[in-house]
Amino acid sequence: MGDLDLVRPTGLDGFDDLFRDADARRKPIGVAAAGGDDPTVIQALRIAADRGWVRPVLVGPEARIREVAESQGLALDGFRIVSAEGDAVARTAVDLVRAGEVSALMKGQIATPALMAPVLDPAAGLRTGRTICQVVLMEIPRDGRRFLLADTGITVRPDLRRRVDILRQAVEVAQALGSERPRVALMAATESVKTEMPETVEADEIARRNRQGEFPDCVIEGPLSFDLAYATDAGARKGIGGSVVGAADVMVFPNLLAANLTVKAIMYTADCRFGGVLRGTSAPVVFMSRADSVETRLHSLALALRIIDAEPATP
Repeated sequence: MGDLDLVRPTGLDGFDDLFRDADARRKPIGVAAAGGDDPTVIQALRIAADRGWVRPVLVGPEARIREVAESQGLALDGFRIVSAEGDAVARTAVDLVRAGEVSALMKGQIATPALMAPVLDPAAGLRTGRTICQVVLMEIPRDGRRFLLADTGITVRPDLRRRVDILRQAVEVAQALGSERPRVALMAATESVKTEMPETVEADEIARRNRQGEFPDCVIEGPLSFDLAYATDAGARKGIGGSVVGAADVMVFPNLLAANLTVKAIMYTADCRFGGVLRGTSAPVVFMSRADSVETRLHSLALALRIIDAEPATP
């Protein structure tokens, strides 16, 4: 699997491209970190601010934020601190987005349920009417492969309508990353359609709709197993062809269990680079794990910046 002739390089821009574009920004954007009392959050935002990417706003207990920064030898020049504790941390960060004071939200030292409660608030959150999902950009330098995985963090068991919306939003991210007509794999444990595996029936239905002209901005094939979506030799051995086989730009999973297990298996066992954001919200949410490294936080920030820059300007 490690031989480059077994995989097709894809058309998505990678993190080197995203960093280059972020470094060329003329104007930094405001980013509010919910749970700013975390050394990796402060360090990542310090680097991003010094490179001209962002204007950081740290939301959390002010004394703790300053203590963490001092312990890491990190200056807070150019940072704004909004003091908040407990449930007010996420609520305050979301309010900053809603007020237009920042253009993106970052998950810091805060549990996912605590952050998502105000994000999902129907009256005062960041809902848009679309399915909120996590999209992760994965880069495997060994194989020259870059691809998106969705939904790796939010929707537990999407129905057909939500799965299609997740697909559409992942395609939009792929287009922001430079792929004009992304290749989408609908993931399953097998490439065969089996009634006892409803996700395969659903995948076959979505692929059929694509062949009939729906979703013209992408090419969809499925159901496909991971090996078929990732490596061309798997298709050759199984006698399965198609433009998506070995070249998926986007992998859309049937449920959170499959997506989360896959992305974490790659994260912890492969030589890879990755970053993630939430889509379906009114502003990008830089969203991976509280255990993220500084590097991963910067990857996620750079991805969010590209998405913001690709969105149509507000009149």
